[in-house]
Amino acid sequence: MAQKTVREAALNILLRVGQGGGYSHLLIQQEIDKDDLNRKDVGLLTELVYGTLQRRDTLAFYLAPFVRKRVKPWVRWLLYLAIYQMEYLEKVPDHAIIYESVEMAKKKGGKGVGSFVNGVLRNIQRSGVPSLESIEDPVERLAIETSHPKWLVERFVKWYGFDVARSMCYRNLHAKPTSVRVQSLNITRDKAMERLQHDGFELEPSSLSPQGIIVKSGNIFRHPLFKESFTVQDESSMLVGEMMDVKPGMFVLDACSAPGGKTTHIAEKMKNEGKIHAYDLHVKKAKLVEEKAKDLGLTNIEAKQGDSRNLDQFYDTNFFDRILLDAPCSGLGVLRGKPDIKYQKSAEDIHNLASIQKELLESVSPLLKTNGKLVYSTCTVDKEENEHLIKAFLLKHDEFTVDPTFMDELPEVVKTLPGLSEWGLQLFPQDLNTDGFFLTRLVKRK
Repeated sequence: MAQKTVREAALNILLRVGQGGGYSHLLIQQEIDKDDLNRKDVGLLTELVYGTLQRRDTLAFYLAPFVRKRVKPWVRWLLYLAIYQMEYLEKVPDHAIIYESVEMAKKKGGKGVGSFVNGVLRNIQRSGVPSLESIEDPVERLAIETSHPKWLVERFVKWYGFDVARSMCYRNLHAKPTSVRVQSLNITRDKAMERLQHDGFELEPSSLSPQGIIVKSGNIFRHPLFKESFTVQDESSMLVGEMMDVKPGMFVLDACSAPGGKTTHIAEKMKNEGKIHAYDLHVKKAKLVEEKAKDLGLTNIEAKQGDSRNLDQFYDTNFFDRILLDAPCSGLGVLRGKPDIKYQKSAEDIHNLASIQKELLESVSPLLKTNGKLVYSTCTVDKEENEHLIKAFLLKHDEFTVDPTFMDELPEVVKTLPGLSEWGLQLFPQDLNTDGFFLTRLVKRK
């Protein structure tokens, strides 16, 4: 695929995400699968889409003085794409970016649109983009220079202070490394790393899970070991399985299990013995859990479609030894890999999700045995979905408490992080170069 076509594909994805509400990571993968892109083209397509999305509001600020009339959405996204390359990519000269952008504009909209795009980009090239220093309000400036909605930055500042919010917003602009979990019943981490390094991969062992590997270079998806021995999973997500404190032979509930990364990790920790009852609200997603378990050779997982708020119809109270509630959330901890989320969420969405999380926790907690343990986790950094929810639950249910052994069993590398509190662990993306993530472990007393 020629570079010009890669840029056309990038523009198509940006338009579908920006105007149609599509998901960038899924659309990129569809484009990769459809056109069988080579490694160089895959890298460029990913850079153009994610980079332009990550910087959308900054690019809009840069463009504003040069376009004072309404233009069609695809033209605006084309200009964002061009400005992103001019401002943030060093390998392609401006004249080449302008030429290809104008050709794309003429092909899609005609000669007149091509002339307009040419004029705008030439003016930007001559004059330079406006300075962000002209924005006096520090919160507004942080919002625009890191391309986060102002309401969200204000929320981060309210929860954690300006310095933490600033570090988080800046880290959200940069992609995180790929990490994988080794199927420890099939191969040890040491042997897996030895094989991968022999095949040219640059790797680093995870400090959050003895099954985790950080892939610093190399295409892990195409390695012969991938299907049966590796699961792509962020290190923060692996920490959930490590903190479940499961043992072979236990009965475990995974209340919101798809796509199955945590479910299969728990199964591996249980040495494929006992039983995991895995649920998801959607049939297709429950099947993803089944397929992942099959690929990894795990047989102690029973995946079903079901609303976990209604599981008391199928299970007695005090049935499960362990429960995982990896609750549906706003996803504000995974903006590095899914930048479109920050433009699609609202404060009302967060409040509504917190209500669902509360319902789920209230519904599954009676199913836990006395002295059993429940891990609550989310991939968000919002206190309403995390710390505040746990506080409210514990105030209402004096039979539960934060497991006093939870803090002791955490990996040493997280024990001094600022997000560790009496209510659990809040990981920020800037802490360990992982997703933002919250987890805690509750124990049910007599």
